[in-house]
Amino acid sequence: MNNKAKGYALGAIAAATYGMNPLFALPLYADGMNPDSVLFFRYLFAIPLVGLMLKARGRSLRVERRALLPLAGMGLLVALSSLALFLSYNYIAAGIASTMLFVYPILVALIMTLVFHERITLQTVVCIALALVGIGLLYRSADGATLSLAGTVFVMVSALAYALYIVGVNRPGLKHIATLNVTFYVLLFGLVLFVARFACGVAFTLPHTWYLWGCVVALAVFPTAISFLCTTSAIQYIGSTPTAILGALEPVTAVFFGVTVFGESLTFRESVGLALIIAAVTLVVAGGRLSAYLVRFRKLFPRLPLRRRKNA
Repeated sequence: MNNKAKGYALGAIAAATYGMNPLFALPLYADGMNPDSVLFFRYLFAIPLVGLMLKARGRSLRVERRALLPLAGMGLLVALSSLALFLSYNYIAAGIASTMLFVYPILVALIMTLVFHERITLQTVVCIALALVGIGLLYRSADGATLSLAGTVFVMVSALAYALYIVGVNRPGLKHIATLNVTFYVLLFGLVLFVARFACGVAFTLPHTWYLWGCVVALAVFPTAISFLCTTSAIQYIGSTPTAILGALEPVTAVFFGVTVFGESLTFRESVGLALIIAAVTLVVAGGRLSAYLVRFRKLFPRLPLRRRKNA
């Protein structure tokens, strides 16, 4: 297998494993665990895994003191994004929530345009419109019933928090820090949010069986450690843009497990909404390279010469 094939395989694995969040979180909810407790253990178990990755690569955990405050801010944003998403699972289907979350690259484009005055292209505007139509199709079903407003708000808060994290982590104060180090401290500071919520009165619950403890460990291993490691490796092989495009597999995986494992329904209207959101975000991530990809695809099918009609 060549490096390009390895990169695409790793990118697909990264996206698919991140889409496993509902697969391991929903059984814990059914056992009575709340989102704070689930995420507390997910972060707690993921921290040593990322630390082992750092040590395996011979890197130090040390960062400059001036970077600690920005890292703390990024950690709280990621924790808020995780908490809002996991709270939304209590109100709307996990597959739908995970797909709606996938609008975060569009929010990144808007933030970069409004705050940092980057030029927004016509393609981006069209993609934003497509995503909004897709969300509208998800929000109102064919019989007129709407998704839970609370669940929808939680997903949008999650997407916004993650978009702010993506913008913030690429600012000059953190850009020079190795990605693994950033991830380690983001998880560490993110854990503080859940500890603080427990101190403020949020109930702390534990898994009751070995199977549920396995779900907790799986949350730390698959959607966190493995997904991050494969994402990093895929970027090294094929670059960030193709890897991000493969991220469209995240909501597809979540919907797949939601329908096949948890019996969630998926109507034709919702399927169209999912497709519009995935298409919109994929076009945004592809950006200016989209035309190049289309040209390459067109060259695979050379134009056949037309036969001239004979005179009667």
